[in-house]
Amino acid sequence: MNGVLLASDDPNLSWLKSSYSGGEGGECVEVALTPTSVHVRDSKDHRGAALTVGTTQWAAFVRFATSRI
Repeated sequence: MNGVLLASDDPNLSWLKSSYSGGEGGECVEVALTPTSVHVRDSKDHRGAALTVGTTQWAAFVRFATSRI
């Protein structure tokens, strides 16, 4: 991966931890928002891969996920 900047390494992204994440570690995610995309990563593995999706796709995912609650 020479010369490739992963989303998880991008200093311009401001990562936010899920409000559902507990203090014990557990299964936590963080998101970083830009005007055109949403980045998602494992809060325990900042150097790992991040999933990047468009804002329209993210909104559709959130609508789907919250309709299942």
